[in-house]
Amino acid sequence: MQSGLVVPEFTNNPNDEMFMLPTGEGDSLEVYPAKNGEEIVGYAVKSYTNNGYSGFIGFMVGFTPDGIIYNINILEHKETPGLGTNMVPDGTPEKPEFKDQFKGKDPSVFALKVKKDGGPVDAITAATISSRAFCDGVQRAYNTFEKGGLK
Repeated sequence: MQSGLVVPEFTNNPNDEMFMLPTGEGDSLEVYPAKNGEEIVGYAVKSYTNNGYSGFIGFMVGFTPDGIIYNINILEHKETPGLGTNMVPDGTPEKPEFKDQFKGKDPSVFALKVKKDGGPVDAITAATISSRAFCDGVQRAYNTFEKGGLK
């Protein structure tokens, strides 16, 4: 699991404490609690969408205990090179990564939708489908996190 990239620093082994939470859509997502000592510092939720331009995209979405997005990592995708692949990290301080616009956001008030759909998310140029899919996967993680009573 790549939880260290998506949650604050932790001292436990989240793999040992992984549990499943139902999505409400007939399946469940893996949740990895991150603890510093006995204190929960975040949750890494393994999510997905089948709505990518080339289908399946797998994510690890990290949340703070209060439901704020800490970071997001793409685990698997088959998006178009040079277009949809731009959701994968390659940002610089001058040109932030696509996923950086989600960091520190509270999905209960920050709509996980691209601007074309009335939301605040800047889509990747020429890759609106991949951008929408990214939002869908993050939304699935948040919905599951919230329904599971973790927030």
